[in-house]
Amino acid sequence: MSYLAVGLNHRSAPPELLEQLTLSNDVMAKALAELTSHAFVNEAVVISTCNRTEFYVHAERFHDGFRACRDALSVLSGVDADRFGEYLYVHHASDAVQHLFNVSAGLDSVVLGEHEILGQVRSSWEVARIEGAASTLLDPLFEHAVAAGRKVRTDTAIGQRTVSLAHSAVELVEDRLHDLGSRRVLVVGTGEVGASVADALARRGVASMSVCNRTLESAEALARRVDGSAHPFSELGQLVAEADLIISATGASGFVIEPEMFPARDERVLVIDLAVPRDVSPGVMSLDWIDLLLLADLQAFANANISERQAAAESARVLLDEEMDRYRRTISATEVKPLLGSLYRSADDDRLNELERIRRYHDLSPEQWEAVDAATRAVVAKLLHEPSSALRRAAGTHRGDRLAEAIRELFDLS
Repeated sequence: MSYLAVGLNHRSAPPELLEQLTLSNDVMAKALAELTSHAFVNEAVVISTCNRTEFYVHAERFHDGFRACRDALSVLSGVDADRFGEYLYVHHASDAVQHLFNVSAGLDSVVLGEHEILGQVRSSWEVARIEGAASTLLDPLFEHAVAAGRKVRTDTAIGQRTVSLAHSAVELVEDRLHDLGSRRVLVVGTGEVGASVADALARRGVASMSVCNRTLESAEALARRVDGSAHPFSELGQLVAEADLIISATGASGFVIEPEMFPARDERVLVIDLAVPRDVSPGVMSLDWIDLLLLADLQAFANANISERQAAAESARVLLDEEMDRYRRTISATEVKPLLGSLYRSADDDRLNELERIRRYHDLSPEQWEAVDAATRAVVAKLLHEPSSALRRAAGTHRGDRLAEAIRELFDLS
């Protein structure tokens, strides 16, 4: 049995494909049910954000577990596995655990050290617990990963400065515009990114904020939260023409903002396109009064002090290594102890059966039988000591998985 982490992220897959493979909260229960419906998948947790979609499973066999994750992603997203198979990565055993710890700590994010992912990991874990997909195996893993992520934020320099795409977007806006209090803001799209930026801008006290979305109910919900106004997509052209600052982050498959929406103006308009794929037509860049910034520009701005955060990340990795060692000691109790219990019980059953067999042919005194019993128990304990110790030492690693499987097969343990 082993942990697997199977998925795609902002580094492994093209942005437009990653967007198609992002799973909404509405399908999470179905995703977990789909994964755990396989007899060889014991438990599962699914994390899906704008920058990653990952399946964490505890599976009986590596290849079966991988195929279950790949096929589930295809079913849930409606994208044929042949289109994304080459972009999938898979981490196994201790590598899967290490990957989850890195994700929780923000070391695998678009912006190194960003903190929003920790909450997303926690939420995904909670959904899996509610759905009964994470219990004795994945529950302690995610508990340790979330705790490790918190510890990185509090105990290393990587957490001294709040970093996220939304925070960086607002910093970039303030760097370009200076006077947010007089700006009319338009937020197009109410997904995770658009809503986060809207929240951050609202805290800065912009003059007004309009929220536009294909689903008006979603726009209304966000507008209430940021004290703004909600508008249907049919009003997008008029809203674009009137705004001083436009943040666009929809899930559309094509451009939603075109050059003809922008009337000529004396003052410059800042447009930030955070969508994957892009929302804003490249033709907008030809307009002299428009400053168009893309997700790559935001990432470059956010990573301007990357050398400082990379140094802090090294401290974070040392801390995570310590947390990994602590976790291995925990799973030694949850996985290795039951297996070793089965091993010793099986060996003792064989010992007692053999003693019962020879009892019929040998007439020994009770004291002699007691001595034979003690001697055979000592021999069994001595024979099993080294394989037991090796399994405990290797718990949570690839070698540990191989040793556990070998013990199950050699001693015919279920």
